[in-house]
Amino acid sequence: MQTLTVDLGDRSYPIHIGPGLLDQAGLITTHLAQKRVAIVTNTTVGPLYLDRLTKTFTGAGVAVTHIVLPDGEAYKDWQSLNLIFDDLLKSRAERKTTLVALGGGVIGDMTGFAAACYQRGVPFIQVPTTLLSQVDSSVGGKTGINHPLGKNMIGAFYQPKVVLADTDTLKTLPPRELSAGLAEVIKYGLIWDADFFKWLEANMEKLRALDADAISHAIYRSCEIKAQVVAQDEREGGIRAILNLGHTFGHAIESGMGYGNWLHGEAVAAGMVLAADASKRKGWLTEADVERARALIHRAGLPDTAPDLGIEKYLDFMGHDKKVEAGKIRFVLLKKIGEAVITADLSRADLDATLTGHVHAI
Repeated sequence: MQTLTVDLGDRSYPIHIGPGLLDQAGLITTHLAQKRVAIVTNTTVGPLYLDRLTKTFTGAGVAVTHIVLPDGEAYKDWQSLNLIFDDLLKSRAERKTTLVALGGGVIGDMTGFAAACYQRGVPFIQVPTTLLSQVDSSVGGKTGINHPLGKNMIGAFYQPKVVLADTDTLKTLPPRELSAGLAEVIKYGLIWDADFFKWLEANMEKLRALDADAISHAIYRSCEIKAQVVAQDEREGGIRAILNLGHTFGHAIESGMGYGNWLHGEAVAAGMVLAADASKRKGWLTEADVERARALIHRAGLPDTAPDLGIEKYLDFMGHDKKVEAGKIRFVLLKKIGEAVITADLSRADLDATLTGHVHAI
């Protein structure tokens, strides 16, 4: 097991990474305010791991309530959020009852938002079971739900007490979901660490084959980078926005295609190719740099072109992005591989060229 810390003063918390962690009660029970938890999961992850995690809790004398939601990005909405509240109220969950998110990014985001809201704030723990959630969404305290006009537009910054990333859970992950998680791993190399990007180029096949050493290193380094950025800017007032490379384009793709038709990681991957192309048009990246990013994304089993929604539709969805400031869309672009920058200085001509140069007909 490897452990690192998200340093946020009195709200700091550990991230544990390794195999067999679902069975280690001591990693969780020390963070409980009372011996009572509500595990929130979905219809896909529940049959795989809910009984196992429940046994870990009950073996430590912890009372457990189950909340099982439908699976998929399409259910990341008010209706599903209310299902969590309904069960918490019916079971008379208290302010010291801890919510446990067992699942991928959708479950983590909704459980965290529910925890932020229920009785004005109850503790919660992240137990991410997908690569994407282990390297990204479970860390940093971003929680929320989608709105038809924009992804993740309703939510709260609310930190977990601990993150438990059991790498064994990745063995039941469909290949498409594994690839979706690799998009966020590639992102960290592009925005922060050129040497990590080179390592990914050398080890992509091992990662796709779930080589234990390779996958553990990728998760640890990804979480380490995110923890460093979040510690500097918890509420995304500045540098934290670089973690959204590809996301402004990607969220437009998810919204425009209908939530769930493109996985989040797939949309981010295509969005990163668009961001790399825009960076080239700014004179920052070379064509060879763009090709390196595109090629690695392709080798990860991810789309390296975006759907052609039409320029106006892209602009409409991007206009609802959280990074819009004073009416201007701010983009995360790349000065070079390993260094990101946030800018609103992208000409309409360059944006239009990017949105027509790396898209395909739907």
